[in-house]
Amino acid sequence: MVFPGKWLAVVAATVLPSMACAQSYPAKQLRIVVAFPAGGPIDIVARMIMPKLSEAMGQSVIVDNRGGAGGTIGVDNVAKSPPDGYSMVLSSTALAIYPHVYPNLPFEWQRDLAPVSMVTTTPELLVVHPSLPVKNVKELIALAKARPGQLNAASTGNGGLPHLVLELFKTETGTQIVHVPYGGAAPAVTNTLGGHTQMMIADLPVLLPHAQSGRVRPLAITVAKRSTLLPDLPTMAEQGLPKVDASNWYGIFVPGKTPRDVMDKLNAGLNKALADRDLRERLTARGADPAPGTPEQLAAQLKADYAKWGGVVKAANVKLD
Repeated sequence: MVFPGKWLAVVAATVLPSMACAQSYPAKQLRIVVAFPAGGPIDIVARMIMPKLSEAMGQSVIVDNRGGAGGTIGVDNVAKSPPDGYSMVLSSTALAIYPHVYPNLPFEWQRDLAPVSMVTTTPELLVVHPSLPVKNVKELIALAKARPGQLNAASTGNGGLPHLVLELFKTETGTQIVHVPYGGAAPAVTNTLGGHTQMMIADLPVLLPHAQSGRVRPLAITVAKRSTLLPDLPTMAEQGLPKVDASNWYGIFVPGKTPRDVMDKLNAGLNKALADRDLRERLTARGADPAPGTPEQLAAQLKADYAKWGGVVKAANVKLD
């Protein structure tokens, strides 16, 4: 039997250290894990927000690149880190896809991760090599149907968001386009620019400079509103494909048992950093729209994307090699 006095002592021993931790947080350097190699889109965003987050939190912030296994290694590293708010991962829509394509994930995001805040969102961009005789989505569909199995589309990898957007496009248009996966954005872009693959879908920041230079021809973006960076480019919905709607979000997650008070402080720091005018302009210029918010908003987006892309994976029978 635990007497009231002893019960209070037990509560004090467990709760008071947590409260003290929250009150003193942050007391040391913070770490943003990026689950991909340096130089990629998510790494660039992490390094852009790092200085402003450091100012907002009053502590230094470093970026720790831990790539491999499609991004799951870096996520797992944070999932198994101490739940004290000093380790976080900048993840993406891929987090909602992982459970559908990896049968033996070393973590469960519902249990092992806690959402803190969304950081940015960006649409996917559909482009073709200039040698392909199409100027819009309607012409691409007609050509693909006239040449079933002859058009090749590059992606950043099997089971990634660009791959699933391609599969959704194929389903909605009834086309037989061959998916050619690469080990990241760089080789996929290189082969598309060289004409080895005739089309590609990827995050807007990945393809934007090549679309602006004319090295690829943009055909559509995958959100309801046109991009200010490509204002003359119609959306998929404007071209008759409202269901081909997708955006890639980047969001901050911490270990699942992190105290809510700590998460709230980190959320406030992220929102303050993303309110900085210079940072917002730099992110927007790259095609990444700042999208700060609450943990609940990020959780709701993750849940919705889990259901949506799980349906695409199942319908297209997507399997990893």
